[in-house]
Amino acid sequence: MTASSRAHSFNMAAAQYAASRPSYPPALFDVIEQFTGRPLAAARVADVGAGTRIATALLRQRGADVIAVEPGAAMAAQFRITLPDVPIVRGDGNALPLADTCHDLITYAQSWQWTDTTRSVPEALRVLHPGGALAIWWNTTAFDVTWISERHQRIAHHCGVEPSSRVRPNDRDVIQLAGLSGLRVARSQVRWSRVVSFDLHLANISSRSAFLVLAQDDQHAFRSEERRRLREMFADEVVEETYVVDLLVATRP
Repeated sequence: MTASSRAHSFNMAAAQYAASRPSYPPALFDVIEQFTGRPLAAARVADVGAGTRIATALLRQRGADVIAVEPGAAMAAQFRITLPDVPIVRGDGNALPLADTCHDLITYAQSWQWTDTTRSVPEALRVLHPGGALAIWWNTTAFDVTWISERHQRIAHHCGVEPSSRVRPNDRDVIQLAGLSGLRVARSQVRWSRVVSFDLHLANISSRSAFLVLAQDDQHAFRSEERRRLREMFADEVVEETYVVDLLVATRP
C-alpha cells in the first residue's frame, strides 16, 4: 500500500475522523507562542492538511486569522460543515495555493509526513514572512503507559506496518527526519490525556490511515478483539488515552 493511498484514505471516513480524533492541549499553543516570540492573536496562519478542522478551530480560538489548506474533498466538505466561516482552499504542502511572503505561521497538525520535504520546506519558506515560522506536530504514543504501548504494537502488527520505536529520536535525528536540517528549529513535547468511551476509543483507532486501507472484515475482527481486551482492563467501559505531542517549530531566516 502506497503512502499516497494511505494519505487519501481519510476521505473514506471523514465524519468518523471528525467525531473521534483527539484534539490538542492549550499548552501546545502556549509553546508555539513562546518559540515564535509572538501571540497567535491576529497572526496570519495557514493550517495545511487541515482535515476536518481540529487544529484550525483551536488556532482560531486563540485569535489567529486562519486559512485552511486541505487536499481531500470529503475532509474539506466536513471542514465546511463545522467551520463554515473559515476559508478553506484545496491543495497540499508540496504546492501551496498561497502567495509569497503572506503568512506569519504555517502549521501542520498530523500531516507533515504526507509531504515531500524537498518540496514542502521550500514552499513553506516561500509563503512565510521573513522571521515567520513553520510549526509541525503530532499526537504520539505514550510508551510509558503499558496498555497504550501494547495496543500500539498490536495495531502495527495487525496492519502490517513497522511500529514506532519505543525510544523517541533525539532532537538532531527528528529534525533530520522532518527535513528541517539547516533551519533554526526548536522542539518541545507536551503530555496530555482525554477520557473517552470504548466506542470513541475504537472509532479513533479505526480512523488511522493504516487501518482504513484494510478490508472491512479485518477491521471488524480487530475492533471486536480489542473491545474484549478493554473490558478485561476497564470495567466502567471508559479509557484514559494519553498522548505526547511532539512539536517542531522552524523559523524562517
